[in-house]
Amino acid sequence: MDAESLAEYAVDLKQNHGHNCCQAVTAALASETGLDAETLNKLASGFAIGMGNMEATCGSLIGAVMAAGMKVQGQGTVRLSKQISEKFNALSGATICKTLKGKTDPAVFCPCDECVRNAVRAYCSVMEHHEKTRS
Repeated sequence: MDAESLAEYAVDLKQNHGHNCCQAVTAALASETGLDAETLNKLASGFAIGMGNMEATCGSLIGAVMAAGMKVQGQGTVRLSKQISEKFNALSGATICKTLKGKTDPAVFCPCDECVRNAVRAYCSVMEHHEKTRS
């Protein structure tokens, strides 16, 4: 699936199948991780609403970083995580759930569904570049 199809699939999981933001992203990227969707749902369950309802780092972004870590496994994961975070920030305007929801600055607002899309887009963009430079 291409990035946009994966992004829309993730949003569908969130809207229609009871997934939180992190679960939706990890489930949409399950084929990248080597883990099944049920295991990913369990792993990602506590990262809702900015990690345990703390409104900290966006759960969607956490899901994308988790998927990258499972795919790359080791050296380079921190660099890729930073790149995914930077790309997500550029697309969404922030990385903190509370800020994305407009609670700290109404000028910076990104609905949860768009954050889910942007996390998948950021993951796909960074990992595509990573794969090209490795070859």
